[in-house]
Amino acid sequence: MAIFKRHTLKHRDNQRTGAAELTLRKSIYPLCLVTILFFLWGFSYGLLDTLNKHFQESLNITRSRSSGLQAAYFGAYPLASLGHANWILRHYGYKACFIWGLCLYGIGSLVAWPCLLKRSFGGFCASIFIIGNGLASLETAANPYLTVCGPPRYAEIRINIAQAFNGIGTVVAPVLGSYVFFKNLDDSADAVNDMQNVQWTYLAIAIFVFLLAAVFYFSPIPEITDADMAFQANETHAGTDIKPFHKQYRLFHAAFAQFCYTGAQVAIAGAFINYVTETRAGTDSPSAARFLAGAQGAFALGRFVGAGVMKFVRPRWVFLAFITLCIIFICPSITQRGNTGMSMLYLVLFFESIIFPTIVALGMRGLGKYSKKGSGYIVAGVSGGAVVPPLLFAASDSQGQANFETGHAPTAIAMTVPLAFFLAAATYAVAVNFVPAYRDVADKFGDADIGIKKTNDVEAIVAAGEGGVMRDADAELAKSEEPVEKTEVVGK
Repeated sequence: MAIFKRHTLKHRDNQRTGAAELTLRKSIYPLCLVTILFFLWGFSYGLLDTLNKHFQESLNITRSRSSGLQAAYFGAYPLASLGHANWILRHYGYKACFIWGLCLYGIGSLVAWPCLLKRSFGGFCASIFIIGNGLASLETAANPYLTVCGPPRYAEIRINIAQAFNGIGTVVAPVLGSYVFFKNLDDSADAVNDMQNVQWTYLAIAIFVFLLAAVFYFSPIPEITDADMAFQANETHAGTDIKPFHKQYRLFHAAFAQFCYTGAQVAIAGAFINYVTETRAGTDSPSAARFLAGAQGAFALGRFVGAGVMKFVRPRWVFLAFITLCIIFICPSITQRGNTGMSMLYLVLFFESIIFPTIVALGMRGLGKYSKKGSGYIVAGVSGGAVVPPLLFAASDSQGQANFETGHAPTAIAMTVPLAFFLAAATYAVAVNFVPAYRDVADKFGDADIGIKKTNDVEAIVAAGEGGVMRDADAELAKSEEPVEKTEVVGK
């Protein structure tokens, strides 16, 4: 059994494993395991949006100060994706990076316990920073892993389906918050009890992620090396890794778009409860949290719908259509009130759905041997979530208090901030559809037959076993007499 075999967390990046040539069937198990991670950080992100409003009310802090949660969470992303997590990914591989991220997530959740017990907002922000480092580490590995593990033709579909489970996590968290965190804010003693409920939530998260880290350690998931990615880029004739890394302009444009888009998405979700309570008369925070859960449900649904559409329409066109519709529908949310304004935000969240994962997949195309390093830059773009929400809440605070009689809603007016960032992110969607240097690379990967039709190399690897799990690289290296070294693929 695989669980009793010797496990290693270090792999040679100059050695092909055949993992980049896996068929759909062979890639199912590792992809399902990694998809669990997407639910985890969707849940954590959804919890953050709910806690933002909860701390405003239970600790009597301003909207702009409560955005410190988003700043701490997303501010950790560049530190991890360009620093410690990217170093582990390049020197040890995907599995080691998954385990590292889960351990940081668990440690941050444990640190949250005493901070919540003492009702320390600053301390809780510190714990969120640790959690953010853990989740950034997971994203640094998981997003590129999904794009390269399996046939390149279906990369965008794979990552959007997995990200749909991220959306499900963001639905569950606000529902939990509406029934647990917001139950008794009118009574100070009960509000303290509600804070204790948050403690138990984070303790449960810590236990679960530590167990999941053990599962990842013992699970025989394929390791994808730089050599595998260089082979994939060469086979599709779309590789751009012949240029030095500092000239990978498509990558840097994708990272910029990710920064702008993620900032806008996080700002809208973080301000959603404030928006609804200010624009919809008679709506309290628990009800607004349930409306947020519905909006996140639309977000998750959009990912399934988008993935389905991508089976028939090129992902780059779907990307352009969805980000254009985000821009169109956020405009009336600024001027409209009540159900009309809220329904516009529902539509915005629906069309936001496929943008993040599609930027990752398109930005990774053609990077070849730079794939691991490049993924860190795209994931670092998530740090936009630390910049845009404070800007939105500062704009909202500058508008004073809401007034239902006059229709004055500070948060609605502040939605002009994410609108500006959507427009900036749309420049990448335009480029990837109309600039040949962007478009041709995306299309060549989309038309590739790797993992669809068996090559002689893949047949040779499969002849040694029956599945898609790697044996130890060093053992196979000693056995191999071929000029190009390969790690044998062995079944479960």
